[in-house]
Amino acid sequence: MYGWLWRHLPGPALVRVLILLVLAAAAVAVLFQWVFPAIAPYMPFNGNTVGGEG
Repeated sequence: MYGWLWRHLPGPALVRVLILLVLAAAAVAVLFQWVFPAIAPYMPFNGNTVGGEG
């Protein structure tokens, strides 16, 4: 996958690195803004308690 991205990006190596950094930052931002909050209620580790009644 990384090789495919590297071959299809335009420009010299420095420009390619900068484009890849921007793409990675955009992917992380999308995950934290929309994907992770959308799936958080379905995760099993959200309903834990400490020292519950037992």
